[in-house]
Amino acid sequence: MFESAYLFLFFYLIITVLFNESYKIISQNMKSAGALTVLVEFIAGIVSCFWIPFFEIKFPTDIKTYLLLGLAIVFYTIQNRLATTARSGMEASAYSIIKQLSNVFVMIMGFLFLKEELTFQKTIGSIFLIGGNIFIFYQKGTWKKNRYLWLGIFANLCMGIALFLDVNSSNSFNLAFYVSITLLFPAILVFITERIKIKDIVNEWKMNSKHLILLTGISWSFMMITKLKSYQLGEVTKIAPLCSLTVILNVLFAFIFLKNRKNIVKKIVVSIFILIGVFMIKQ
Repeated sequence: MFESAYLFLFFYLIITVLFNESYKIISQNMKSAGALTVLVEFIAGIVSCFWIPFFEIKFPTDIKTYLLLGLAIVFYTIQNRLATTARSGMEASAYSIIKQLSNVFVMIMGFLFLKEELTFQKTIGSIFLIGGNIFIFYQKGTWKKNRYLWLGIFANLCMGIALFLDVNSSNSFNLAFYVSITLLFPAILVFITERIKIKDIVNEWKMNSKHLILLTGISWSFMMITKLKSYQLGEVTKIAPLCSLTVILNVLFAFIFLKNRKNIVKKIVVSIFILIGVFMIKQ
């Protein structure tokens, strides 16, 4: 049961909704994007350490694997820092659309470099799934002169590169240890490069919701572990497009809990196309 890629994918989808919504709220109340990024990443990295005993203890002997890890850390650092700023100026559901760029990139890389089969049916299903997600929130003019949008696009291209590097190297490590490293090291790099002071981090903790900061950090840890595990157990070209289901889950969350009824008919129609896409990919 616990070796099922789709089980870990299910947990990833649920946790990601919590992560997106909580991160959106705390980013709107932040004083320093860099300090908040370091704070939340540090919490996520520490939480990941507690999961180390639940995964096989192993480390690679090939130096190339460590080089891939180092490269992934660089891209995660860029992504995590830019994402905090981008989230502060976008709706959580809108940012989740931008995140589909990383899923598309990983899917393409899986086809090109991992030699996974990309059938016509899987391709059409992916188009239905990802295209439907984008269409839900697309409005004329929203893609122009929006710095948060372009920061989000660049951040998630970096995320796509980092995730693909993870797929190739994380399997050689204890998974929880690997996730903790890809969270703690970027936090340290942001802390150093932006010359953030300890008092700045303390201020973010004091002025923001402590419960939401903790929820964001904890969910970030779970999100990374479940996503990487689903990639390890399944096919990249199947898992990557299915990860985009976070968009429709954010829609449902906003509909049920935030009473957001805007364009609900359009969203229901597109949801049907998304379900068709999921069915085609899983075949």
